[in-house]
Amino acid sequence: MTATLATLRKSRRVSQLELSLRTGVSQRHLSCIETGRSRAGRETLLALLDALGATLEERNQALLAAGYAPAHAERALDAPEMAPVRAALAQLIHANGAAPALVLDGDYNVVMANAGLARLMSLLGLDAEAMLAQPLNLLRAVFAPGGLRTLCVDEGWLCNEMWARASREAEHLPRLRALLDELRPTLAPWTVSETSSQLPVLAFRLRAADGRVLSFFSTITSFGTPLDITLASLKVEHLFPTDEVTREALATVAA
Repeated sequence: MTATLATLRKSRRVSQLELSLRTGVSQRHLSCIETGRSRAGRETLLALLDALGATLEERNQALLAAGYAPAHAERALDAPEMAPVRAALAQLIHANGAAPALVLDGDYNVVMANAGLARLMSLLGLDAEAMLAQPLNLLRAVFAPGGLRTLCVDEGWLCNEMWARASREAEHLPRLRALLDELRPTLAPWTVSETSSQLPVLAFRLRAADGRVLSFFSTITSFGTPLDITLASLKVEHLFPTDEVTREALATVAA
């Protein structure tokens, strides 16, 4: 669905009156803009989109629908001008002693990963070199029949959390929404249960190939002020050990 001012306002469940109060644009003028009887100036339209919290991609679509040039580029991560970004991502995930980490795009494709993640995959009995040498989509890998979800002690809880997070993000990302629609018919059911962790963070446990239970919590890092659609969708996820057993297991593989 093309993001127009009217569709964005309705998707955010914001009335014309509320949007008028947020921006100072009269409700009558808003109505005329949405019905096509009046054309908003570019700056006015951008102010309305700001008030609705539109994503960069939605801003571009709304601008194009109104007859204006898009405001934000969507560069490939390997483009020359993205070199400083790649360097920053590499510093984040390859720092000395870094926890297992991966960089995901908006569709949950793994675009970068560090040695710590490869060590973790080896502990889980996975062929890290083969998996990371080819395009890897985290949602496909987790939710495929017999996929990575089966390695999780709290499988139902983890599946519920991952699917809910992706579903929230998909509200504003058409490609991710299409991926979830594709995966939904193939999903095996899971029983949702509360996590047994007593930590003040969301933690999960994985079964290592040797029978040990490895426990982690994750953190997500994103760009605070992205001006590019690709950058706005990128997230860096680090998996930090929550106990000594997990720390020693990772250290042993590293050694």
